[in-house]
Amino acid sequence: MKFVDEAEIIVQAGNGGHGCLSFRREKNIPRGGPDGGDGGKGGDVYLVANDSLNTLADFRYQRDYRAESGKGGAGREKSGVGGDDVYIGVPLGTLVSDKATGELIADMLVIGEPVAVAWGGKGGQGNTRFKTSTNRAPRKTTKGKDGEQRRLELELKVLADVGLLGLPNAGKSTLLGTVSQARPKIANYPFTTLYPELGVVSLGVRSNFVVADIPGLIEGAAEGAGLGIQFLRHLARTRLLLHMVDIAPYDNDEADLLSDIRSIEGELESYSESFDADLVHQERWLVINKTDVLPAEEVDQRVEELVQALNWKAPVFSISAATGAGCDELCGKIMIYLQELDRDSKTEVLQSIPGDMQANIETDLPYDGQQEE
Repeated sequence: MKFVDEAEIIVQAGNGGHGCLSFRREKNIPRGGPDGGDGGKGGDVYLVANDSLNTLADFRYQRDYRAESGKGGAGREKSGVGGDDVYIGVPLGTLVSDKATGELIADMLVIGEPVAVAWGGKGGQGNTRFKTSTNRAPRKTTKGKDGEQRRLELELKVLADVGLLGLPNAGKSTLLGTVSQARPKIANYPFTTLYPELGVVSLGVRSNFVVADIPGLIEGAAEGAGLGIQFLRHLARTRLLLHMVDIAPYDNDEADLLSDIRSIEGELESYSESFDADLVHQERWLVINKTDVLPAEEVDQRVEELVQALNWKAPVFSISAATGAGCDELCGKIMIYLQELDRDSKTEVLQSIPGDMQANIETDLPYDGQQEE
């Protein structure tokens, strides 16, 4: 199935049913009076986040969604039946915007929670509603209101803890396949990854995280070179970026290695400026891959020279995704980092709560790898 991360749909809520014009007609009851009922309300349209969906491909084949209209009122003060609501499943992490106004309607982050995107029309009033002491036989009714119609833009941003970033053939897909159960396409040519892949890295009880691999970037991606930067949006939600670099590119030229890293940084800056994102300042670790192709002493020397040339302050890891060397250490450090972020986040929440209420709150901090005695 082709990965689709953008779609446009039209939603139409149901119209309200019309009010009824009716008078009571029964034997031996002269001038029975008005008894027309109200019309039923039109159905609403809701979006629901579904964790079993991972693309917007279904919306390529069905773009129009319409809720049922309410039924008209009837005599004997019978109200019309309301129209059925429509629930549309979308992948978790979908942004929903109004096409006409550009307004962000919802960010679908809670599984199963419905979000209304179009309201059904209100039902009209029957003539019973207009009966007064001076007007005992009203012939006035009102029509049901039209349901709301909207053209919606859907944009999927995958939810992952860690994002893999780098040039084509840097080994991102190989790493994903090594540390998780994901089976991305791996081949010895550029752009084997054509759409984002997700994998879950499990290190034990309550110790797992999700990794996202996106297609490789090349210089000029911001202007559309290669696969462009359309998939960088999927890294916006991640809490950590792993910048993967091939330790021996081209003719083992150190200048090429440095240039490759700078080119990716330049694309991050271009994307951040163009799409009002902040990928440049996101936590980013340097992962030197394919260390198995060089002697260990040469790898250490190259890494040291590279770190000094970049003035790199964040953590640096040397691994071989193909053999698995260094991958366990990398995943362990990632897990510790993510757990610390969770602790800091919960601590900030607790500090914002009055002290006399904190004793009644269970913090449930992340698992630190130690078993309870």
